[in-house]
Amino acid sequence: MTIYEKLKKLEYILNDLGRITVALSGGVDSVFLLTFAYKLWGDDRVSAVTAQGPHFADDETAYADYLCSELGINHDIASVDHILSVIADNPPDRCYICKREIFSSIKEIAEKQGRNLVDGTNLDDLDDYRPGYKALQELGISSPLKDAGLTKSEIRKSLRKLSDTDPFIKQALMIPSDDGKTFPIWEKPAFACLASRIPYGQTITKEKLLSVYKAECFLKALGFTQIRVRHHGDVARIEVLPHDRKKFFDEKFMDKVNDEIKKCGFRFAALDLGGYKMGNLNE
Repeated sequence: MTIYEKLKKLEYILNDLGRITVALSGGVDSVFLLTFAYKLWGDDRVSAVTAQGPHFADDETAYADYLCSELGINHDIASVDHILSVIADNPPDRCYICKREIFSSIKEIAEKQGRNLVDGTNLDDLDDYRPGYKALQELGISSPLKDAGLTKSEIRKSLRKLSDTDPFIKQALMIPSDDGKTFPIWEKPAFACLASRIPYGQTITKEKLLSVYKAECFLKALGFTQIRVRHHGDVARIEVLPHDRKKFFDEKFMDKVNDEIKKCGFRFAALDLGGYKMGNLNE
């Protein structure tokens, strides 16, 4: 099917669902689903709920709240601080356990409002190891983007097109930053929860999550877009896009990165020579 046909199918799926609550992470997929439903209906048939916990990045939650405020969409925040004690052992099915716990909670919020809970899973997500998707299926959570056959690249293109149709929506789709600059959500790199930076079997703690978050924020400030800082005990394993690896082979730059990564709570900083690849730890 063409993108146009897929978007028409998405319209049909949403109209069939009726009143919905979007599980809004602040990432590209859930943002598109929310904005598309808003553009389609323009009323209170769409709302959002965002889970907030130690393994989620604060800037994503902040953008989710900003987007809903700009569009006038009701937005609930569900605190899931307790989840860390549930997934602390970090088994291979951590994502399943986490999704099951979180989506059970936010589904209750949606049902109390007489809405169907939907999430932003897309067709490409099925190509990776995604134990969390099993939890969504068990809970009966709808994934309209996946059901419409939309891929990540198609969602990015559709977000950009949505922004071109309405200056009000375009403003809401520009992510604000502390320095006063903005950048469009459709250019936002893929981002998984911070717990995914810790190898399976290694205990997850708030301290580890905070170290990873600080290190990634530092690297983003240097201009890197798609990055991961994997937590290997004392070692921070830095993954950047393959074409960005050459930036590290400058003595002053390496010294700067090394010093700052240590300030984040690590003893050593290492560059993964293979570069960033989605699902590295799953392998």
